Amino acid sequence: MSIELPYYPYSEYLKCKYGEKVYKLPVNLPVSCPNRRMGAGCAYCSELGTGFEAMEQIIPVAEQLEQTRIYIEHRYHARRFIAYFQNYTNTYLELDRFASYMEEAAKLSYIAELAVSTRPDCISGEYLEILARLGRQYGKNITIELGLQTVNFHTLERVNRGHTLAEFIDAVLAVHRFGFELCAHVILNLPGDQLLDAVETAKVLSALKLQTVKAHSLYIAKNSPLSDAYEKGSISLCSKEEYLKRLTAFLEYLDPGIAVERLFSRVPKKDSVFCNWGCSWWKLRDELLELMADTHSYQGKHFHYLDGSALKRAGFVKN
Repeated sequence: MSIELPYYPYSEYLKCKYGEKVYKLPVNLPVSCPNRRMGAGCAYCSELGTGFEAMEQIIPVAEQLEQTRIYIEHRYHARRFIAYFQNYTNTYLELDRFASYMEEAAKLSYIAELAVSTRPDCISGEYLEILARLGRQYGKNITIELGLQTVNFHTLERVNRGHTLAEFIDAVLAVHRFGFELCAHVILNLPGDQLLDAVETAKVLSALKLQTVKAHSLYIAKNSPLSDAYEKGSISLCSKEEYLKRLTAFLEYLDPGIAVERLFSRVPKKDSVFCNWGCSWWKLRDELLELMADTHSYQGKHFHYLDGSALKRAGFVKN
């Protein structure tokens, strides 16, 4: 855990891993999503996916990385970077095209890591083998980011996620076999979820031995299925105070060794009908830190439920 923060920030994790500051460079591939190809997509998803500020998909991978690198390097004096394949489902394409895109990034000397965002139902050994080969060939670390959102499979069905918890667990086990690092993307205030769902999500991620997590507050993108329901008043969202309470509980039950990449959404106001209760993400962060200080809260405070916890409580085995 950070000395300054009551949770383990991703920036500190990267600094420990690489010995210096490392920044992500987003890449936007010409890919889609199986949930869109075969249906309406996730209820909260926009036609742009998550790439609100990404470059055009037609721009070559190396060019996207180089343009962003020049800006970040000048502003933050960074020297090493992560090629972050962020938008849509980056393993949802033909094997040879996937390999070509990944190699284009892996060849670049300033790229230390490939981070590939995808869905649990789009993880296959053939794709992971390509990443393993490129990692060995070019000396790059590999991270897989999986969208889970919640462990509540009823909620996953309601938001038309297109997979359940089972597919997520299957994907995690497959990635573990290759020794790649794992990041999970979760949303802690989906309609229908409660505080206990946030707690159970933290417990499942901890039990599955992930390295990082990215928590988002739900934003409702314009022209998404959920935006219609929101504007008609047919769904209700939890209050800001309730979200902060859920986020605090999530962190308290999360393994303190899991780094936290994000706690709130960051989306342009023009692209959403609801985001962060009209607050900036940094104001919400300040409120979270104040709440955690007032309640003496910190990441891992309640992380004592694994490895035979009942035996430990009974005194049959040592802690």
